[in-house]
Amino acid sequence: MLAPTLQSQRLVLRPMRDDDFAAYEALMASPRAAYMGGPHDRRAAWGMFCSDVAGWAIFGHGALMLEHRETGETLGQVGLNAGPLFPETELGWFLYDGREGAGFATEAAVALRDWAFAQLPLDSLVSYTDAANAASRKVAERMGAIEDADAPRPDPEDVVYRHHRGGA
Repeated sequence: MLAPTLQSQRLVLRPMRDDDFAAYEALMASPRAAYMGGPHDRRAAWGMFCSDVAGWAIFGHGALMLEHRETGETLGQVGLNAGPLFPETELGWFLYDGREGAGFATEAAVALRDWAFAQLPLDSLVSYTDAANAASRKVAERMGAIEDADAPRPDPEDVVYRHHRGGA
């Protein structure tokens, strides 16, 4: 499946391009990547970037970059992750430094969640969050996801939020 382009009120969620890698790599090398198992070197960041793109061909879902509809600025990423590193299909997100606090992550994650439930045979999605990442946990909660203490997780320290088809 080719990656779709989705639109929300303020955002365009679009397929990833090679010119997105520089900002992606910078985030993955920064202390902010601690919530995603980092910081990561260039090789690891490239592997993650390629995995985000390849998901569309392998699983029929993957990651999309977030662009501001008015300015065209790339703000971050939202994605559906699957495969051997994820016990369940994960809905994840990140924003680039300085883009937090405006609701972009929630808006993008809702758009991709709604697309996933309309297009994929999934009854639920999970979001794996670092226990210390209060901002990411709040995004999941704003979306109506419910903490699932019994869910399998890639990291035993993760807090797992479950998004159900049709709401809680």
